[in-house]
Amino acid sequence: MLKRFIATLCCTLSLSALSLEVNTANEAELDSVRGLGPSSTARILKAREQGLFKDWADFMQRVKGIKPATADKLSASGLTVNQLPFTAPETGAKVP
Repeated sequence: MLKRFIATLCCTLSLSALSLEVNTANEAELDSVRGLGPSSTARILKAREQGLFKDWADFMQRVKGIKPATADKLSASGLTVNQLPFTAPETGAKVP
């Protein structure tokens, strides 16, 4: 019983370690995301000063240089917006 609990706890912790919430991450945490550098991180933090990001569309609209392809790569690297990974818009849908 204890072994199962410890194994479950370890799995949960490792999964949560793979994701990083853009609305709460600090500069160092954002810089650690593959695909983000100091300039991208600075733009994210500056945009976040206006308020938390509601969703990926809001994030892409407010942060210069973040388009669907970039958002997809950042999401694959563990970045989330409101704890959600990026999902590509449907074909023909308007992208900000």
